[in-house]
This record gives sequence, C-alpha cells and structure tokens, in this order.
Amino acid sequence: ALGVPDDWIAVGNGSDDLLNLIVRAVGEPGKPIVCPAPTYVLYRTLAQIQDAEFVEVPYPDDYKLPVDLLIAAKGAVTFVASPNSPSGTAISVADLEKLAKELSGILVIDEAYVDFAENHALELTKKYSNVLVLRTLSKGYSLAGLRLGFAIANPALLAELNKIKDSYNVDAVAYAVAVGAIADQDHKTANAEKIKASRAKLAVIFKELGFEVWPSQTNFLLVRPPNGDAARIYQTLKERGILIRYFNQPRLEDKLRISVGTEEQNQILVKTLKEIL
Repeated sequence: ALGVPDDWIAVGNGSDDLLNLIVRAVGEPGKPIVCPAPTYVLYRTLAQIQDAEFVEVPYPDDYKLPVDLLIAAKGAVTFVASPNSPSGTAISVADLEKLAKELSGILVIDEAYVDFAENHALELTKKYSNVLVLRTLSKGYSLAGLRLGFAIANPALLAELNKIKDSYNVDAVAYAVAVGAIADQDHKTANAEKIKASRAKLAVIFKELGFEVWPSQTNFLLVRPPNGDAARIYQTLKERGILIRYFNQPRLEDKLRISVGTEEQNQILVKTLKEIL
C-alpha cells in the first residue's frame, strides 16, 4: 500500500512510541528540537524529558508553514504535523520539500491525519535521506486503542531508531489487526469520505452561527466562537455530556477544536450550540 521496501518501514506501539524513539536517538543538550507552534504538544513534552533544547517557531494566523524561520532554527530534529493539529490546516508538499532540502538535521513529517487530507509527503522519503514520515492507525482506521503506528524513511535513518527500540514493542494481536485493517482500503476510504463530507457540512453550519472556521484537512475543525467565548462554551457543553477540546494556552484560548462525529452526534452538537450561544 505504501510502495516502499520492507526495510523502509519501522513499526511502533503507536506513532507516539516512534516520536519518543526519535527524540531519544538525537535529543541531548545543545541539539535543538524544533517545531512550528501551536501544534501537537507531545513534541515539547518529549524534548523536555530528554532535557533537550526546544524551539517553537510561531505559525502566522493563516497557519502557513514558516519555512525560512524553521530553517534558521537549525534543529537536530524538526517536527511538522501535516495536516497540523490543532488547526487542521494543510501543509504544502512544496514547503516540506524546501525544508527537507535546506535542513541538515532530520525532518519528521507527522501524517497522523493524512487519511482526511488531499496530499501526502511520502515521496520525499525517497528523495531526501533526512526525511521520516509517520503514520498511524488511530485516525483514518478508527483504531486509536490498538496502538500501532509506523515510520517510513531511508533504512540508514531507521537503523538509528532500531538501536534503541524495545525488542518486543508491538504485540501480536495489534499486528494481526493492523494487517487486516490495512488490507481493507475500501472501508478506510469510505469512512474518510464520509467524515470529509460531514466536516464540510459542519463548517458551513458553524459559519452560519457566527464562528470563524479554519480550513481543515483532518477529522476536526478549529473554530473561534462569536466573541471568543470558548471557555464558557466548552464548559457548558461538557456539563451536557458533549466533549470537545479547549486549549487554555496562548493563541488558542479563544478557540475550540471540534471533532466530526456521527450524523446524530453532529445534530445534537449543533442543536445544543444554538441553545447556548
């Protein structure tokens, strides 16, 4: 399905396990770990555990990748979630290729949400020996509890991870289920298309309700409620049994991240929002 030889793939106990291996392999004082921000918080956490220098390069408000600033940060590892989380926004392959070409360190392209996106960067692993692409079964395959992810990269790069990985980091049950899930591409594709259609409908409804909506290529939407009243809306929905994400941190405190649910869940969410706005 990936079009690469077996020795170009490393499997982990979820893609977070592989992120941990990457940081352990290169993370040490004096070797900066870099990412644009805001993004997936685990990058920072793993860097802190290794006592590595961590550099966040701010995204502009439109979430276009700040390529030149990332190059200037000279990371031993540069993490880019593509599409990004929590913004849901797409990263252009051209921007990722420019990064790969200019960086002397490793470029990790975290494609956790790629099954809902319009493009991917897998081809860059064949052109650049410093590029590693991460994939997971947690999102598009609906198998978050299974814990299985994989990395695609030049074998020489994967060898550095294999030196420090646990001998038995993936259990046999997860492996067997993963093989079956990956074989059934029709189911995954149909599921992703259903989510993308629901995502588009929700985006229109949110805009009609006065929300600012960022263009998403994931299974969620980042939105700014009218008056930026995110904390109150989050808490009120929680009290009514509806769980969304609220990030109490700079640049996100006035926004909400809302996952695309089933048709019934989406209807309940919209009905409740209309009541509490």
